[in-house]
Amino acid sequence: MSVKPIAVFDVDGVVADVRHRLHHVARRPKNWRRFFAEAAGDTPLAPGVDLAKEYARDHRLVWLTGRPEYLRPVTERWLARQGLPVAELRMRPTGDHRPAREYKAEQLRRLAETGEVTVVVDDDPAVVSRLEQDGWPVRLADWVPYADSLREAQEREGRT
Repeated sequence: MSVKPIAVFDVDGVVADVRHRLHHVARRPKNWRRFFAEAAGDTPLAPGVDLAKEYARDHRLVWLTGRPEYLRPVTERWLARQGLPVAELRMRPTGDHRPAREYKAEQLRRLAETGEVTVVVDDDPAVVSRLEQDGWPVRLADWVPYADSLREAQEREGRT
């Protein structure tokens, strides 16, 4: 039995369109409860969903998201509705508010202990830059314009 290579995909901005809920975190005070409460209503991003399905054919597909752990049931249901595998979903632990680039770099190091990571797909330019510097094969998901409010949430506040 051969071991499948690993394809790592982010969720928000890659397969899930979060633009409908960004207004909750676009200005202060930020309403994180409402922002995350609307995650089940995200529409799928066809380019990301199609790419994930393509990789899932011959890779072990692992989701690496900055979404908080308490959103696991919502996220698993959402992925399943899109016909995407949900077996491996790595989510941000409660209370972990590191920048997304730091959180994801650490998770990738751990994941690499279980197999060869052949691609990482993420929409956050700071994450992509950091992972490229660390030597990971990264693809920028650029099918949705990257919002300033999302950048602040991911990089300054460690919320997604």
